[in-house]
Amino acid sequence: MMSEPFDVAAFASEILRKELAGLETLGEALDGDAFAEVVSRLRSCRGRIVVCGVGKSGHVAQRIAASFRSTGTAAVFLHPTEALHGDLGMVAEGDVGLFLSKSGESTELSALLPAFQRLEVPVVAVVCQAESTLARNADVVLEVGPIEEAGPLTLVPSTSTTIFQVVGDILVACLYSLRGMTEEELSFLHPGGLIGHQATRRVGEIMQKGAALPIITEERSVRDGLVEMIEKRLGMTTVVDEQGRLVGILTDGDVRRMVYAHDSIESLRVGDVMTRNPRTIDAGASVAQAVARMEMNQPAPITCLVVIGADGAPEGVVHLHECLRIGTPRG
Repeated sequence: MMSEPFDVAAFASEILRKELAGLETLGEALDGDAFAEVVSRLRSCRGRIVVCGVGKSGHVAQRIAASFRSTGTAAVFLHPTEALHGDLGMVAEGDVGLFLSKSGESTELSALLPAFQRLEVPVVAVVCQAESTLARNADVVLEVGPIEEAGPLTLVPSTSTTIFQVVGDILVACLYSLRGMTEEELSFLHPGGLIGHQATRRVGEIMQKGAALPIITEERSVRDGLVEMIEKRLGMTTVVDEQGRLVGILTDGDVRRMVYAHDSIESLRVGDVMTRNPRTIDAGASVAQAVARMEMNQPAPITCLVVIGADGAPEGVVHLHECLRIGTPRG
Protein backbone atom coordinates (compact mmCIF):
# COMPACT_ATOMS: atom_id res chain seq x y z
CA MET A 1 0.00 0.00 0.00
CA MET A 2 1.09 3.57 -0.67
CA SER A 3 2.23 5.60 2.34
CA GLU A 4 1.70 8.96 0.58
CA PRO A 5 -1.44 10.41 -1.02
CA PHE A 6 -1.81 9.30 -4.62
CA ASP A 7 -1.94 12.25 -7.03
CA VAL A 8 -4.03 10.80 -9.85
CA ALA A 9 -3.60 13.79 -12.18
CA ALA A 10 0.18 13.89 -11.80
CA PHE A 11 0.43 10.12 -12.28
CA ALA A 12 -1.69 10.24 -15.44
CA SER A 13 0.39 13.11 -16.82
CA GLU A 14 3.58 11.14 -16.30
CA ILE A 15 2.13 8.10 -18.09
CA LEU A 16 1.10 10.33 -21.00
CA ARG A 17 4.53 11.98 -21.11
CA LYS A 18 6.30 8.64 -21.43
CA GLU A 19 3.95 7.39 -24.14
CA LEU A 20 4.39 10.62 -26.11
CA ALA A 21 8.16 10.30 -25.76
CA GLY A 22 7.89 6.85 -27.29
CA LEU A 23 5.91 8.22 -30.22
CA GLU A 24 8.60 10.84 -30.80
CA THR A 25 11.12 8.02 -31.13
CA LEU A 26 8.79 6.34 -33.60
CA GLY A 27 8.75 9.53 -35.67
CA GLU A 28 12.49 9.20 -36.17
CA ALA A 29 12.11 5.59 -37.31
CA LEU A 30 9.49 6.52 -39.89
CA ASP A 31 11.86 9.00 -41.53
CA GLY A 32 14.27 6.30 -42.65
CA ASP A 33 14.45 4.08 -45.72
CA ALA A 34 13.34 1.04 -43.73
CA PHE A 35 9.77 2.27 -43.37
CA ALA A 36 9.50 2.99 -47.09
CA GLU A 37 10.71 -0.55 -47.75
CA VAL A 38 8.11 -1.96 -45.33
CA VAL A 39 5.34 -0.14 -47.18
CA SER A 40 6.72 -1.30 -50.52
CA ARG A 41 6.80 -4.96 -49.43
CA LEU A 42 3.26 -4.86 -48.07
CA ARG A 43 1.94 -3.02 -51.11
CA SER A 44 3.45 -5.57 -53.50
CA CYS A 45 1.96 -8.52 -51.60
CA ARG A 46 0.11 -10.78 -54.08
CA GLY A 47 -1.53 -12.85 -51.36
CA ARG A 48 -2.41 -11.87 -47.82
CA ILE A 49 -0.56 -9.97 -45.13
CA VAL A 50 -0.11 -12.45 -42.29
CA VAL A 51 0.12 -10.47 -39.06
CA CYS A 52 1.69 -12.17 -36.03
CA GLY A 53 2.41 -11.25 -32.44
CA VAL A 54 2.55 -12.80 -28.99
CA GLY A 55 0.80 -11.60 -25.85
CA LYS A 56 -0.29 -7.96 -25.95
CA SER A 57 1.48 -7.55 -29.28
CA GLY A 58 -0.74 -10.37 -30.52
CA HIS A 59 -3.87 -8.45 -29.57
CA VAL A 60 -2.53 -5.42 -31.44
CA ALA A 61 -1.72 -7.66 -34.41
CA GLN A 62 -5.34 -8.86 -34.52
CA ARG A 63 -6.58 -5.28 -34.64
CA ILE A 64 -4.11 -4.35 -37.41
CA ALA A 65 -5.20 -7.33 -39.50
CA ALA A 66 -8.85 -6.32 -39.03
CA SER A 67 -8.07 -2.73 -40.06
CA PHE A 68 -6.30 -3.96 -43.19
CA ARG A 69 -9.32 -6.07 -44.14
CA SER A 70 -11.80 -3.28 -43.46
CA THR A 71 -9.98 -1.01 -45.89
CA GLY A 72 -9.64 -3.53 -48.71
CA THR A 73 -6.25 -5.13 -48.00
CA ALA A 74 -6.30 -8.91 -47.71
CA ALA A 75 -4.92 -9.78 -44.28
CA VAL A 76 -5.23 -12.41 -41.57
CA PHE A 77 -4.02 -12.77 -37.99
CA LEU A 78 -1.97 -15.90 -37.36
CA HIS A 79 -1.64 -16.96 -33.74
CA PRO A 80 1.99 -18.15 -33.43
CA THR A 81 1.19 -21.01 -31.04
CA GLU A 82 -1.71 -22.28 -33.13
CA ALA A 83 0.49 -21.94 -36.22
CA LEU A 84 2.93 -24.43 -34.72
CA HIS A 85 0.04 -26.88 -34.32
CA GLY A 86 -1.52 -26.78 -37.76
CA ASP A 87 -2.63 -23.24 -38.57
CA LEU A 88 0.55 -22.70 -40.56
CA GLY A 89 -1.46 -24.23 -43.40
CA MET A 90 -3.11 -20.84 -43.99
CA VAL A 91 0.22 -19.35 -45.10
CA ALA A 92 0.96 -19.63 -48.81
CA GLU A 93 3.34 -18.40 -51.48
CA GLY A 94 2.60 -14.78 -52.33
CA ASP A 95 1.85 -13.83 -48.72
CA VAL A 96 3.94 -11.45 -46.63
CA GLY A 97 4.45 -11.85 -42.88
CA LEU A 98 4.20 -8.84 -40.58
CA PHE A 99 5.65 -9.75 -37.17
CA LEU A 100 5.37 -7.49 -34.12
CA SER A 101 7.67 -8.02 -31.13
CA LYS A 102 9.14 -5.66 -28.58
CA SER A 103 12.10 -7.87 -27.70
CA GLY A 104 12.38 -9.73 -30.97
CA GLU A 105 13.15 -12.83 -28.91
CA SER A 106 9.71 -14.45 -28.62
CA THR A 107 10.30 -18.18 -28.98
CA GLU A 108 6.93 -18.66 -30.71
CA LEU A 109 7.76 -16.14 -33.43
CA SER A 110 11.31 -17.42 -33.82
CA ALA A 111 9.96 -20.93 -34.32
CA LEU A 112 7.87 -19.71 -37.24
CA LEU A 113 10.78 -18.20 -39.17
CA PRO A 114 12.09 -21.46 -40.75
CA ALA A 115 8.60 -22.31 -41.99
CA PHE A 116 8.14 -18.89 -43.58
CA GLN A 117 11.56 -19.19 -45.20
CA ARG A 118 10.71 -22.66 -46.52
CA LEU A 119 7.45 -21.31 -47.99
CA GLU A 120 9.39 -18.36 -49.46
CA VAL A 121 7.13 -15.92 -47.61
CA PRO A 122 9.10 -12.78 -46.72
CA VAL A 123 8.88 -11.47 -43.16
CA VAL A 124 8.64 -7.82 -42.20
CA ALA A 125 9.58 -7.32 -38.55
CA VAL A 126 8.63 -4.38 -36.34
CA VAL A 127 10.91 -4.56 -33.31
CA CYS A 128 12.62 -2.40 -30.73
CA GLN A 129 16.03 -4.04 -31.07
CA ALA A 130 17.76 -4.52 -34.40
CA GLU A 131 20.12 -7.10 -32.91
CA SER A 132 17.35 -9.47 -31.89
CA THR A 133 16.78 -12.96 -33.30
CA LEU A 134 13.67 -11.84 -35.19
CA ALA A 135 15.37 -8.83 -36.71
CA ARG A 136 18.41 -10.83 -37.83
CA ASN A 137 16.22 -13.35 -39.65
CA ALA A 138 13.62 -11.00 -41.15
CA ASP A 139 13.72 -9.74 -44.73
CA VAL A 140 12.86 -6.15 -43.76
CA VAL A 141 13.23 -4.62 -40.30
CA LEU A 142 11.59 -1.51 -38.89
CA GLU A 143 13.41 -0.73 -35.65
CA VAL A 144 11.34 1.62 -33.51
CA GLY A 145 14.14 2.09 -30.97
CA PRO A 146 14.38 1.47 -27.23
CA ILE A 147 11.06 1.92 -25.43
CA GLU A 148 10.44 2.90 -21.83
CA GLU A 149 7.17 1.38 -20.71
CA ALA A 150 4.91 3.84 -18.91
CA GLY A 151 3.99 3.09 -15.31
CA PRO A 152 5.88 1.76 -12.29
CA LEU A 153 5.57 -1.86 -13.45
CA THR A 154 7.89 -1.70 -16.43
CA LEU A 155 7.17 -5.30 -17.43
CA VAL A 156 3.57 -4.36 -18.27
CA PRO A 157 3.33 -3.45 -21.96
CA SER A 158 2.04 0.10 -22.42
CA THR A 159 4.19 2.41 -24.54
CA SER A 160 5.24 -0.52 -26.74
CA THR A 161 1.66 -1.50 -27.56
CA THR A 162 0.81 2.13 -28.28
CA ILE A 163 3.70 2.34 -30.73
CA PHE A 164 2.75 -0.91 -32.46
CA GLN A 165 -0.84 0.27 -32.82
CA VAL A 166 0.27 3.58 -34.33
CA VAL A 167 2.61 1.78 -36.74
CA GLY A 168 -0.31 -0.40 -37.78
CA ASP A 169 -2.61 2.59 -38.30
CA ILE A 170 0.01 4.29 -40.45
CA LEU A 171 0.60 1.18 -42.55
CA VAL A 172 -3.14 0.70 -43.08
CA ALA A 173 -3.55 4.34 -44.13
CA CYS A 174 -0.53 4.14 -46.45
CA LEU A 175 -1.90 1.12 -48.29
CA TYR A 176 -5.44 2.38 -48.81
CA SER A 177 -4.13 5.80 -49.81
CA LEU A 178 -1.68 4.34 -52.33
CA ARG A 179 -4.53 2.27 -53.71
CA GLY A 180 -6.71 5.40 -54.02
CA MET A 181 -9.59 3.99 -52.01
CA THR A 182 -12.79 6.02 -52.25
CA GLU A 183 -15.71 6.46 -49.87
CA GLU A 184 -17.86 4.39 -52.22
CA GLU A 185 -15.41 1.49 -52.01
CA LEU A 186 -15.27 1.81 -48.24
CA SER A 187 -19.06 1.74 -47.99
CA PHE A 188 -19.10 -1.49 -50.04
CA LEU A 189 -16.91 -3.10 -47.36
CA HIS A 190 -19.12 -1.68 -44.58
CA PRO A 191 -22.70 -2.22 -45.78
CA GLY A 192 -23.93 -2.25 -42.20
CA GLY A 193 -23.39 0.09 -39.31
CA LEU A 194 -22.63 3.77 -39.09
CA ILE A 195 -19.75 3.83 -41.59
CA GLY A 196 -21.79 2.27 -44.38
CA HIS A 197 -24.81 4.44 -43.79
CA GLN A 198 -22.79 7.65 -43.55
CA ALA A 199 -20.87 6.85 -46.73
CA THR A 200 -23.90 5.96 -48.81
CA ARG A 201 -26.51 8.43 -47.58
CA ARG A 202 -26.57 12.00 -48.91
CA VAL A 203 -27.04 15.20 -46.95
CA GLY A 204 -30.16 16.05 -48.94
CA GLU A 205 -31.84 12.88 -47.67
CA ILE A 206 -31.61 13.74 -43.98
CA MET A 207 -31.53 17.55 -43.83
CA GLN A 208 -34.30 19.58 -42.20
CA LYS A 209 -36.16 21.27 -45.03
CA GLY A 210 -39.49 22.79 -46.00
CA ALA A 211 -41.62 23.65 -42.98
CA ALA A 212 -38.97 22.18 -40.67
CA LEU A 213 -36.26 24.56 -41.92
CA PRO A 214 -35.64 27.43 -39.47
CA ILE A 215 -35.42 30.67 -41.45
CA ILE A 216 -35.78 34.37 -40.67
CA THR A 217 -34.78 37.67 -42.28
CA GLU A 218 -31.95 39.73 -40.83
CA GLU A 219 -34.24 42.73 -40.19
CA ARG A 220 -36.54 40.85 -37.81
CA SER A 221 -36.21 41.32 -34.06
CA VAL A 222 -34.01 39.06 -31.96
CA ARG A 223 -37.16 37.94 -30.14
CA ASP A 224 -38.60 36.70 -33.45
CA GLY A 225 -35.34 34.88 -34.07
CA LEU A 226 -35.54 33.16 -30.70
CA VAL A 227 -39.11 32.08 -31.37
CA GLU A 228 -38.02 30.54 -34.70
CA MET A 229 -35.18 28.70 -32.99
CA ILE A 230 -37.45 27.35 -30.27
CA GLU A 231 -40.19 26.23 -32.66
CA LYS A 232 -37.82 24.44 -35.08
CA ARG A 233 -35.81 22.89 -32.21
CA LEU A 234 -32.39 22.93 -33.87
CA GLY A 235 -30.70 25.44 -31.58
CA MET A 236 -30.23 27.79 -34.54
CA THR A 237 -31.93 29.46 -37.45
CA THR A 238 -30.74 30.44 -40.89
CA VAL A 239 -30.80 34.17 -41.64
CA VAL A 240 -31.54 35.52 -45.12
CA ASP A 241 -31.64 38.94 -46.80
CA GLU A 242 -34.63 40.44 -48.61
CA GLN A 243 -33.85 38.33 -51.70
CA GLY A 244 -33.87 35.14 -49.65
CA ARG A 245 -30.10 34.58 -49.88
CA LEU A 246 -28.22 33.19 -46.90
CA VAL A 247 -26.34 35.88 -44.97
CA GLY A 248 -25.77 34.17 -41.63
CA ILE A 249 -27.12 32.02 -38.82
CA LEU A 250 -28.37 32.81 -35.34
CA THR A 251 -27.30 30.24 -32.75
CA ASP A 252 -27.63 29.59 -29.03
CA GLY A 253 -24.07 30.88 -28.67
CA ASP A 254 -24.94 34.14 -30.42
CA VAL A 255 -27.82 34.64 -28.00
CA ARG A 256 -25.64 34.03 -24.94
CA ARG A 257 -23.00 36.46 -26.19
CA MET A 258 -25.70 39.02 -26.95
CA VAL A 259 -27.14 38.88 -23.45
CA TYR A 260 -23.66 39.22 -21.96
CA ALA A 261 -22.70 42.19 -24.16
CA HIS A 262 -25.92 44.26 -24.11
CA ASP A 263 -27.87 45.72 -21.20
CA SER A 264 -30.98 45.99 -23.39
CA ILE A 265 -31.86 43.76 -26.31
CA GLU A 266 -35.23 45.25 -27.24
CA SER A 267 -33.89 47.27 -30.17
CA LEU A 268 -31.55 44.59 -31.53
CA ARG A 269 -32.22 42.92 -34.86
CA VAL A 270 -31.18 39.47 -35.93
CA GLY A 271 -28.60 40.94 -38.28
CA ASP A 272 -26.92 42.72 -35.37
CA VAL A 273 -25.98 39.58 -33.48
CA MET A 274 -25.96 36.73 -36.01
CA THR A 275 -22.87 34.80 -37.12
CA ARG A 276 -21.91 35.78 -40.65
CA ASN A 277 -20.31 33.45 -43.22
CA PRO A 278 -21.72 30.23 -41.73
CA ARG A 279 -20.38 26.83 -42.73
CA THR A 280 -22.29 25.28 -45.63
CA ILE A 281 -22.43 22.06 -47.61
CA ASP A 282 -23.99 20.77 -50.82
CA ALA A 283 -27.07 18.55 -50.69
CA GLY A 284 -25.26 15.93 -52.77
CA ALA A 285 -22.39 15.53 -50.31
CA SER A 286 -22.22 12.33 -48.28
CA VAL A 287 -23.23 12.31 -44.65
CA ALA A 288 -19.68 11.22 -43.84
CA GLN A 289 -18.36 14.39 -45.45
CA ALA A 290 -20.80 16.47 -43.42
CA VAL A 291 -19.70 14.82 -40.17
CA ALA A 292 -16.03 15.36 -41.01
CA ARG A 293 -16.64 19.02 -41.85
CA MET A 294 -18.42 19.63 -38.55
CA GLU A 295 -15.95 17.73 -36.39
CA MET A 296 -12.86 19.21 -38.07
CA ASN A 297 -14.15 22.77 -38.15
CA GLN A 298 -11.72 25.43 -36.95
CA PRO A 299 -11.31 26.91 -34.44
CA ALA A 300 -13.83 24.52 -32.85
CA PRO A 301 -16.26 21.76 -33.88
CA ILE A 302 -19.81 22.75 -34.80
CA THR A 303 -23.12 20.87 -34.78
CA CYS A 304 -24.85 21.98 -37.97
CA LEU A 305 -24.28 22.96 -41.59
CA VAL A 306 -26.52 24.97 -43.87
CA VAL A 307 -27.37 23.44 -47.24
CA ILE A 308 -27.64 26.12 -49.92
CA GLY A 309 -28.86 26.00 -53.51
CA ALA A 310 -27.41 27.53 -56.66
CA ASP A 311 -29.30 30.77 -55.99
CA GLY A 312 -27.68 31.20 -52.57
CA ALA A 313 -30.88 30.48 -50.67
CA PRO A 314 -30.87 27.92 -47.84
CA GLU A 315 -32.43 24.59 -48.83
CA GLY A 316 -32.01 22.88 -45.48
CA VAL A 317 -29.97 22.34 -42.35
CA VAL A 318 -28.12 19.12 -41.47
CA HIS A 319 -27.47 18.53 -37.76
CA LEU A 320 -24.68 16.37 -36.34
CA HIS A 321 -27.09 14.44 -34.13
CA GLU A 322 -29.16 13.42 -37.14
CA CYS A 323 -26.02 12.26 -38.95
CA LEU A 324 -25.01 10.07 -36.02
CA ARG A 325 -28.51 8.66 -35.67
CA ILE A 326 -28.41 7.11 -39.16
CA GLY A 327 -28.90 3.37 -39.08
CA THR A 328 -30.02 3.38 -35.44
CA PRO A 329 -33.40 1.74 -34.90
CA ARG A 330 -35.97 4.13 -33.49
CA GLY A 331 -38.47 3.07 -30.90
